[in-house]
Amino acid sequence: MRTNLTLAIFTLILIIAGGCAAKKEDSKDQAEEQNDAALKKSDTKEDAEWAVDVADGGMLEVKVAELAQANSKSADVKSFAAMMIKDHTAANSELKTLATQKGITLPMDLSNKSRDTYDDLSKKTGNDFDDAYTDLMVKDHEKTVDAFKKEAEKGNDPDLKSWASGKLATLEHHLEMAKQTDDKADKADKADKKSDSKRK
Repeated sequence: MRTNLTLAIFTLILIIAGGCAAKKEDSKDQAEEQNDAALKKSDTKEDAEWAVDVADGGMLEVKVAELAQANSKSADVKSFAAMMIKDHTAANSELKTLATQKGITLPMDLSNKSRDTYDDLSKKTGNDFDDAYTDLMVKDHEKTVDAFKKEAEKGNDPDLKSWASGKLATLEHHLEMAKQTDDKADKADKADKKSDSKRK
């Protein structure tokens, strides 16, 4: 009896430990691991890391822009979001084709970090949403422009370098538009809070 109980407890421990070990990695981590294995001796390993980051960021851009289409009441924000969906969907598709040609694995879904960003934003509405979304767009595009400049100048793969270089003008335009839309969202948010305080 005691032996059976000990065996049952041991089996349960193994099942729990196995469940923890089998916890699903996020898609970005999985892509990076596959690229590390496949491109271990390749000059394009760093280009692959860049492509994985770009793919994750590109998917997030589209997802939060779709959120903006649903949650924003601002015509300016919706117009900006429509541009994000159009341009980043096209860029994501181009990168996927290029990555396939290069034997680079890209993430299939948002990384855990990007998913958290999306989830946090999805809880906001009205001017709070617009303010948070446009602020995110400014910060993300500042990082993206820097990353694309670095790849265009120092990347090892000539095709990825060329693609990065060709996207810079569009990304810089996105950044400028994001700043303008963010300024408008900030003003609308301040006006709304001022109006609320007068009512009280």
